[in-house]
Order: sequence, then structure tokens, then C-alpha cells
Amino acid sequence: MTPIINAQLPEFKVQAYHNGQFRTVTNDDVKGKWAIFFFYPADFTFVCPTELVDLAEKYDKLKSLGVEVYSVSTDSHFVHKAWHDASESIRKITYPMLADPTGVLSRGFGVMIEEDGMAYRGTFLVNPEGKVKIAEIQDNSIGRNADELVRKVEAALFVANHPGEVCPAKWKQGAETLKPSIDLVGKI
Repeated sequence: MTPIINAQLPEFKVQAYHNGQFRTVTNDDVKGKWAIFFFYPADFTFVCPTELVDLAEKYDKLKSLGVEVYSVSTDSHFVHKAWHDASESIRKITYPMLADPTGVLSRGFGVMIEEDGMAYRGTFLVNPEGKVKIAEIQDNSIGRNADELVRKVEAALFVANHPGEVCPAKWKQGAETLKPSIDLVGKI
């Protein structure tokens, strides 16, 4: 397996459903910004809406950190709209819902389940240079937690803005960080 951390964002051009409109989103739209790609198996399923609503409840926080969120499934943008129209929960989503029916993004991020034509639950944070800084992939029966994602995003932003510092386990905004040096070896 090729590691995805620090891999470059794949080139893509997909349709999206966003704020009542269809629009095209490309890798060029992501350049120069922090972005989360939040893959899920399919619209009109069971765990997916719970995750997407959880993420929608953190969207304002993520936007305040300068991070755009893109949910991604292999459904079409038409299906995203139909789900948005049919589900009171999904109507809470205000971030772009990317359509990946050809699997260009799902394959590019290594989450495509070829035999099912859908993606694993994958969460990726991409920095403004287009490099993957956080990658998490899990079985489709296990839902994610947006609070933990926000914590990890805050840590990634902190270390990006504070060269020479690292965030220890369970680090939260405002907590102490570490400055790796020979003086710390064996003392933690």
C-alpha cells in the first residue's frame, strides 16, 4: 500500500449539490484552502445521515477555522438533491455534497469498494498545498464523531502554524504542546 499522508490531492471534476443548486467542483477549487473530504457509502442509508448531521452541526466551527467540508458518495448530484428534499435531517446540511458516480475521488483517496460501487467511510484533511494531512478510513458499520474530527483539525492547523511544535495525545486548543529535542528523549 502507498501511504496517503502527504499525498497530493487527486485531480477531479465532479458535480455537487450545494445550497439548492447544482455546481461543478474541481481540485482547483480546493487549492489554497484547508478542506475535509468526508466519504460515506450512500444516500438513503442508516448510519450516513447520523454522521452527515453530526458534521453539519460542526460546519460553522470548521468554517471559522478556515476549513471547507465536502461530503462525498458515489451517488449522483440528483440523488443528493432528492435525499436533501426527502429528509428533514439532510436538509440541515449546508456544505457541498459531491457526486462521485465514476469513483474518481473514491479511488483517488483509496476508499472505493469496487464490488459494491461505493466508498468506505473515509475522512481526509487536505492542506492549502493540496497535501493530505489527516486520513481515517473505517468499516462502513462504524460511525464517526465530528467532535474528534474538529479536535484533529485544530491540531493540524496548530502544527502548520507553529513549526517545531507537535501536539500530544488528546491535545485540545489552548493546551501545552511539545517541542521535540534531545532534552525530551526519555522524559515523557
